[in-house]
Amino acid sequence: MGKGGGCVPGKMLVSKKKRDVDPSAGDDNEKLVGENEEQTVHEEVMTEPADAAPSSTTEGSTPIPKATPEKLKIFIVFYSMYGHVLSLAKKVKEGVDSVEGVEGHIFQVPETLNTEILEQMKAPPKDTSIPTISATELPQADAILFGFPTRYGAMAAQMKAFFDTTGQLWRGQQLAGKPAGFFVSTGTQGGGQETTAWTAVTQLAHHGMLFVPIGYTFGAGMFKLDEIRGGSPYGAGTFAGDGSRVPSETELALAVHQGKYTAGIVKRLTGVS
Repeated sequence: MGKGGGCVPGKMLVSKKKRDVDPSAGDDNEKLVGENEEQTVHEEVMTEPADAAPSSTTEGSTPIPKATPEKLKIFIVFYSMYGHVLSLAKKVKEGVDSVEGVEGHIFQVPETLNTEILEQMKAPPKDTSIPTISATELPQADAILFGFPTRYGAMAAQMKAFFDTTGQLWRGQQLAGKPAGFFVSTGTQGGGQETTAWTAVTQLAHHGMLFVPIGYTFGAGMFKLDEIRGGSPYGAGTFAGDGSRVPSETELALAVHQGKYTAGIVKRLTGVS
């Protein structure tokens, strides 16, 4: 660098011709100072900081990786007392994550029963590795899949209590237009595989959310009669029986399908290729 120069991070000095305005020539005319000589001044021009990454790749330098676009987020929000709905939730996430550009996030809603009552009901401890969600976090999702067991053909009180905390979101219409769906668990075949989801649609309607049922997109699996199978056009499902039964392979496959199908719908609605 020239005499008296010093390195100033983030700045460099460049020379440019100084122009002076000729008042008699009007505002749009300028002339150089002096007819046969140039008068230069130094002007500071902001550049990238010295320790910043180069803006382009030069010979011998390491290429800068392009930023990965943020993935669409589908929240899988569930309540599970004995673990049946949790098993479905994990499979739903598997299906969501199988779609490029979309990722699933599992959350559980707060428990409303105290530990003593849960112990009397022989409910296993909650999985503490799964975060508990609050209603204020729901707007961060691009879509939401809710999972819950039935109580007399409708959602369990724990999930209803969670929906009851969404009043401020309803007031601000912060969930309006978001796609949503359901998956359920019932004790028996006539215990509400369809009505549990059907009666929950009112929650989505008041928020202006878009209900995304799976219909019969699961194909032949929706028509199998050779085994007991939960699930319906409303969404994936499983039978708990007396609590000892675990979700069948078909029921788990339907949960995977629901996650994958919903993720595809969300991509279409958001215009993501």
